[in-house]
Amino acid sequence: MAIDFNGKVVLHRIAVKFIHAFLPEAKKPYYLKPVHQPTLDVHGVASMGEAYNITTSPKIIEEGLNAGMDLIKYLVADGYRIKTPLFNLKMRVPGEYTGGETHLAEGVHPMVRLQTAAELRMYVKENVQVEFDGMDESDGLIAELTDEATGQVDEVVTVGNIATIHGYGLKIEGSEDKKDLVGVFFKPAVGVPIKVSIIAVNEPRTLKVLVPAELVDGTAYQIAIETMSSAKGSSSLLKTGRSMRSDFMVTAVK
Repeated sequence: MAIDFNGKVVLHRIAVKFIHAFLPEAKKPYYLKPVHQPTLDVHGVASMGEAYNITTSPKIIEEGLNAGMDLIKYLVADGYRIKTPLFNLKMRVPGEYTGGETHLAEGVHPMVRLQTAAELRMYVKENVQVEFDGMDESDGLIAELTDEATGQVDEVVTVGNIATIHGYGLKIEGSEDKKDLVGVFFKPAVGVPIKVSIIAVNEPRTLKVLVPAELVDGTAYQIAIETMSSAKGSSSLLKTGRSMRSDFMVTAVK
């Protein structure tokens, strides 16, 4: 379907499924999760121009997007606050101080806070229609990962710090002869998965793990979980294990 962005407002439709509630403060048993969401990088976004009746060459769109994001990166690093129709960016410096410091503590560095813009939030509110598509039948789910050092969700993991994983059916359990096969793993696109050695909280909806020191700075990892626990809460171990994979990647930072 071709879309004229200069014409009348388009009604967008997304499908959602019921998934088990996974946050501790949830008051009802289910959340809704959008499904059928292809992942697009800058090249993918540019290549979709024709489908939406954009006559500009995909190559020009891609070059423009990359150039614009590079400029925004340098401007933010120079201390500018950026406002766009999609997102707002600003610099922040974490930590608490006495007022007499002359430099940042070791390991502390400036960070960037990203917030979706009001224009985008309003557009989605007014123009997206939700269609219910039944119950998600997954045997467990990795819903999100919060990096406790930065507060970012599904974006980064700080090496040597705590990451909190929320979902359902997460509890790590295994028989004695399979204990080396179960656990939480950081899986790079290429190479051997790295197993978490310390799980500070091991509950069906919450895992708190120490991010392994072996993770490579700047490398993206998928979260993988192998367990023999039952997603339905049974106390008996399964005869065969369950596998879960995150639908997002997190980048290791030091």
